[in-house]
Formats: sequence, C-alpha cells, structure tokens
Amino acid sequence: MNSLPEGAPAGVLDLELSHWDLRYEGYRLPQPRLEEKLLSSIAQEGIRQPLQGVRSHSTTILLDGFKRCRCARKLHLQVVPFSSWGTDEVMGIVKLLCAGRQHSLSLLEQARFVDELHTQRGLSIAEIAGHLARSKAWVSLRLGLLKELSPTVREALFAGAFPVYSYLYSLGPFRRLKSVSAADLDQFVQALRGQKLSVRQIEGLAQGFFRGPESFRREILQGNWRLPLQRLEQAPSDPDGCSEFERVVLQGLELTHKYMLRIIGKSPELLT
Repeated sequence: MNSLPEGAPAGVLDLELSHWDLRYEGYRLPQPRLEEKLLSSIAQEGIRQPLQGVRSHSTTILLDGFKRCRCARKLHLQVVPFSSWGTDEVMGIVKLLCAGRQHSLSLLEQARFVDELHTQRGLSIAEIAGHLARSKAWVSLRLGLLKELSPTVREALFAGAFPVYSYLYSLGPFRRLKSVSAADLDQFVQALRGQKLSVRQIEGLAQGFFRGPESFRREILQGNWRLPLQRLEQAPSDPDGCSEFERVVLQGLELTHKYMLRIIGKSPELLT
C-alpha cells in the first residue's frame, strides 16, 4: 500500500517501514490523545506530512514523526512518506531543534536532544548555540534541566507515567527546598506514577507529602493516596474555615469598614 499523497513535495521518498532505526523514540514525550486523533485522520486520509530523519549507509534514522510511525504500524501500512535531512546524524538533530520552533518540541524534548549533542556527540555549549542561532544561556538552561532529573523521574516523565507540567511547576517549589532531597522527589513520583491524576490533585498531594504530617506521607508511600486526597478535597481552602470566595468577601468587608471609619473620623457632622 502506498501512503504517499498526491502532490507530495519534491525530495519526499516512499520508504518501507520495517527496518527503520527508532533509537530516538524515547526522546519524545507521549501524547496519547493527540495520537488517537492522528490515527483516525491517517486511517481516512493517509499520512499527509512526511516523516523526517537522516539516511546513512542504507539506514533510515527517524528523528521526527514517531506518532505517525506508530499509527502507520497500527494500520499495517507497509510504506510511509519520508523526507531526508541528509546523512549526518548530528546535523539532523540540529535541524530538528531548529524545526522544533514549528514542530512544538516541548522543553524537556529540547533538553534531551541538546544533551545528546553535548554529552554524547561532544559539541560544546558555544557550538550548539551557534548551530541553533541561540544564546549559550538557552543551551545551558536545557542542559541544567535535564541534569537535575534523576533516572527515576526521567523514566516516568518520558514514559508518560507522570505529568511533565506537574513535575516542572507543581513540584518546582519543593525541588528548591533544602529539606527536600532527590530521594524524596523520587518517592513521590514513583508513588503516583501511572495514576492519571489531575495537576490540581498532584499539587494538593505534594503539599501534604512535603509539608504535612508524617502520617500523610506514609499513606501516599503505601499507595493509599485516595484517602488523603479525599480529605484534602473536603477540607476548606482557608485555614480559618472559609472557602476562597468567603475569604475574598471578608477581606472586602474589612476594607469597607476601614474606609467608613476613616470617612466618619474626618467628617464630625456625620455623627450629629
């Protein structure tokens, strides 16, 4: 079956899928919902956008298009459209990072490929920055982000077992605390991996895990996170027993009372 659409741009090849090198598949974050939509679209219309990578010694190394590749396999497509970025693997990664501005590579995905260039391919920070037309600070930020990930956290994030947003932002304040160790973060991520919790739920459990009583922490580590989560959801958001709305209203009433007293104090005739 030929999956190459009519009117495909010049330079696009129709290649067999069976012997492709997918060594960089684990560098990309899974997006199950988007992939489901893509599967339906490809089933109806075929692959409209060619997969991209490099070809060296008759080996096709895929760099962009892993979701399309998996969809093609599920649909039993034998060949798919492919656009080559040349034969140099390093320059292929550079082109991916440049194209990533349009292909929406996430911050962590950028970090993974930048680390590949720096750690595995031996490019200096200045060389990477030059190739990408970026600042050295841009490169260093991504290298630093990946360096702080423990193997446990990295595996969970790139496996799609723990939300990236929750790790970067909900756990961000705790990652900077001296009282919270890398082992503590590993335990929290490991305890909740694969549970498909919302960002809000993870944030609430993190507050209790890192700042709450030992009993709260123990429940999570033992896999009993539902009970403390239920308690959190039932508790009022304000320590004085008020909801967020009630707290805002009370603050407004306090300010109103304050200014009424000030006006009365400056206008003695209002007292007669």
